[in-house]
Amino acid sequence: MRKQKRIVLVMLVMILFPMKAFATSWAYPFVVWDGYMYEVIEEEVTTIEKEIGVVTKYSDMKQLEGNFSNAYPKGTKYFSIQGIPTDVAIAIQVDNGQYFKAVREGEYGYQSPKDYTAFLYKALGVIAIFIVIFVLLTSVRKKWGN
Repeated sequence: MRKQKRIVLVMLVMILFPMKAFATSWAYPFVVWDGYMYEVIEEEVTTIEKEIGVVTKYSDMKQLEGNFSNAYPKGTKYFSIQGIPTDVAIAIQVDNGQYFKAVREGEYGYQSPKDYTAFLYKALGVIAIFIVIFVLLTSVRKKWGN
């Protein structure tokens, strides 16, 4: 009986604390603006129009929400390019007076971990209920001698 309890305990620990990789490998430098990912190419842009946003979060290790970049620090400015719609390309200020073109690749599909956390808490609640039922049934069986 003790061996079964240990197995159940090990399984619960594995379910409640899954192993997860923490590093991300990026194919290219990018920025996210207005829900879309833009690949930054090292093509200089000189026909800047107006500022349209800034990098709000930076990480070279994991995905984040918002105007996120894997290559440029928080505060890096985004600009529209004269004669090019922002759904095609934008400019990223890489230096004072130097801008690189960033070409739109598609929607940025990252979802906030808040959704995952809510799901995890619900799953933990269901598991806790099953554990309580299991313990109660085990103690009742012992009491009745079965």
